[in-house]
Amino acid sequence: MFELIKNVNIDFLGKRKLAGMISGAVILAGLVSIVLHGGPLYSIDFEGGTEIQVLFTESTNVESVREALSEIGYGDAAIRSFGNEDEFLIHVKTSTKSEEQVNTIREALASIHGGSYEIRRLETVGPKIGKELKGDMISAVLIAMAGIVIYISIRFQFMYAIGALVALTHDVLITLGLFSLLNMEISLSVLAAFLFIVGYSLNDTIVVFDRVRENAKEKRHDGFMSVINLSLNQTLNRTVITSLTTLTVVLILLFFGGEVIKPFAFALTVGLVVGTYSSIFVAAPVVLAWDENQKKKKNS
Repeated sequence: MFELIKNVNIDFLGKRKLAGMISGAVILAGLVSIVLHGGPLYSIDFEGGTEIQVLFTESTNVESVREALSEIGYGDAAIRSFGNEDEFLIHVKTSTKSEEQVNTIREALASIHGGSYEIRRLETVGPKIGKELKGDMISAVLIAMAGIVIYISIRFQFMYAIGALVALTHDVLITLGLFSLLNMEISLSVLAAFLFIVGYSLNDTIVVFDRVRENAKEKRHDGFMSVINLSLNQTLNRTVITSLTTLTVVLILLFFGGEVIKPFAFALTVGLVVGTYSSIFVAAPVVLAWDENQKKKKNS
């Protein structure tokens, strides 16, 4: 393998407390944002309702669109700029899939600049379907994590499974928190990105754990902290090259993929960066802390 990083000897675990404070601060900020927003900002996929992507041929603004919708009783609709300067995404919550409602909204939009607009996308999802999808999303993530704990416990030891689980939870919480802080919606495509984050972070973590296990056998007389640090340095080149290669593709999607794919690409970008970070500064320190705690119990 091409060596981008050669002969490094970084004391990663010596910086674990600083890394822990940084992670804790970011996670706390995200959780506070989620609480203040009343929970994650779900897209129409999970909330239900009618979502309309509309492009006006004449210059307009969010206030004009909201005023038109307020006149027909939809003043609480979520409206945001989307893509072009005069293009908007409108999300109206509704309890039924009503063609009459859609026609009413069309007429309201037609009152802005004399009807000079184009509907580029229109989706309607019932609240029951949205609720079921939300439950399936949570179940999918929890089942994936439970399977990971079982797999790593069998392949390695239980303490490695705990380290991986804490790292994965860390990655998901940070990504979810950033979506809340940036007021971005959680959609089905973002859910797919979350599952990718779980898989990518796990793969990176297992590479480190494999090297830790090998070095622990060969260097039995060295301290476990030294063994983990050595393993992190030995796998650093592979970790950085893999992450940079994948990140290059994801960044292209983020900046040139368009507004529709942007949330998905953003989640992947955050996941790649945070997943690489957590395999070094979260999973490994948790394994070390677990090992030290077990040794204290035996000696007491």
